[in-house]
Amino acid sequence: MSEEEHSYRQIVKTTSLFGGVQVYNILIQIIRSKVIALLLGPEGMGVIGLFNTASMFITNLTNFGLGTSAVKNISEANASGNAKRVSTSITVLQRLVWGTGLLGTLVTIFFSPWISQLTFGNKDYTIAFIWISVSLLFTQLSSGQLALLQGMRKLRYLAMANLAGSSLSLGVTLPLYYFWGLDGIVPGIIGSSIVVMAASYFFSHRVPVLTVSISASDTLKEGKSMLKMGFLISLSGLLTLAASYIIRVYIRKIGGLDEVGLYTAGFAIINSYVGLIFSAMSSDYYPRLSAVASDAKKCIETVNQQAEIAILILAPILVVFMTFINGMVILLYSRDFVAVNGMLYWTAMGMYFKVASWTIGFIFLAKSDSKLFFWNELISNINMLVLNLLGYHYFGLTGLGISFAIAYLLYLVQVYVISKIKYKFSFNKSFWQLFTVQFILGLAAFLTINYLSQPYTYLIGTVLFAISGWISLKELDKRIGIKQVIENFKNKHSKH
Repeated sequence: MSEEEHSYRQIVKTTSLFGGVQVYNILIQIIRSKVIALLLGPEGMGVIGLFNTASMFITNLTNFGLGTSAVKNISEANASGNAKRVSTSITVLQRLVWGTGLLGTLVTIFFSPWISQLTFGNKDYTIAFIWISVSLLFTQLSSGQLALLQGMRKLRYLAMANLAGSSLSLGVTLPLYYFWGLDGIVPGIIGSSIVVMAASYFFSHRVPVLTVSISASDTLKEGKSMLKMGFLISLSGLLTLAASYIIRVYIRKIGGLDEVGLYTAGFAIINSYVGLIFSAMSSDYYPRLSAVASDAKKCIETVNQQAEIAILILAPILVVFMTFINGMVILLYSRDFVAVNGMLYWTAMGMYFKVASWTIGFIFLAKSDSKLFFWNELISNINMLVLNLLGYHYFGLTGLGISFAIAYLLYLVQVYVISKIKYKFSFNKSFWQLFTVQFILGLAAFLTINYLSQPYTYLIGTVLFAISGWISLKELDKRIGIKQVIENFKNKHSKH
């Protein structure tokens, strides 16, 4: 097996592992969303969306991006083979997440009246935010444990921690929504954060780590690189959440809580169900790219390989998503939510640009170019916010989908030009050919759905999906040898 084929197989193997996790999480999300839609309605969806957005905003303000920056430190320490260095990085991370988690809790408590006013237009939710503040500590502790598993490349434990956390979270929240209705939202957020933390701790403690003694001054010294890079990552995440927060508040003022609920539901669908490819791939892609970041040639090869696999897997999903979105929305939520269909068609088209730009964006992190990463994200978030406000103002919810597609097209051009100038990066001919063909098929599905009526949309959409899927399988077979993989799998299991 060639090194290139091995790399492609590693990408597909990891994607399959975490793709399975994401599919399971999708099933959990379907159940949760359906229950919320039936028991709490669009208003309840809107309230949960605002609570979560406000909490995530404060989390990103106070967590110093440790859940991302620490992965690089631990991954590098693990690659060195020095057990003491690994233990030191992990011990420092564990101390830092406690400090930043408590900071998030205290900030939420102190500013709760103002957070309530900004989020809901009144101070009626002050006590609710005080209670929710404890979830920020649990969430930060969880992120530290998951960073440990990701950095150590304990991907099966990481997958199992995610599965357990999702299952336990569902088991906690559903009874609360059923018996308490809207009053169960806050206890549900708190309870969910506790069980997710418990799951992450259980699996992270199965990884053997040496006990090391580190003073407070040494902790800060060792953690300086984590905090420096993490701070700018945190700021960029903060900008993203700030933009999301502003647009939700704007929608609430113009269209009311129901519109916020529809917006939240729509992007939950596109991010959770279509965007699973990004979550599945990022778990291995970031530490793997970090390991070769100093080698320009290998770095470019890794990005291109990841981009090719990403478009091959995502493209057929986007075609079938656009074709059957109306039925999916009704199944996942209810007929009250079909108003988001127009938004979802456009966001699906925007995903083609996102998949290309997403693979490039990791280069800045892998090379520890945190300042460039920050300024890049600042510009893109400003573009996204302005376009979202204009899109909603002129075209309502559909305008938010249009703005999403335009924003990611601009982002793709931006990161491609920057990486080409800074790192001599470019996509290879193979990727551009795959991207062009799959994008044309996606555009055909988009036009079919918008300009033809049923049953022609289903018929043509199914044909386009079959073509897209056939191309993806054919190209994947060239890269990983699907027949050989299946044969190896059969032989492996026939021995047991």
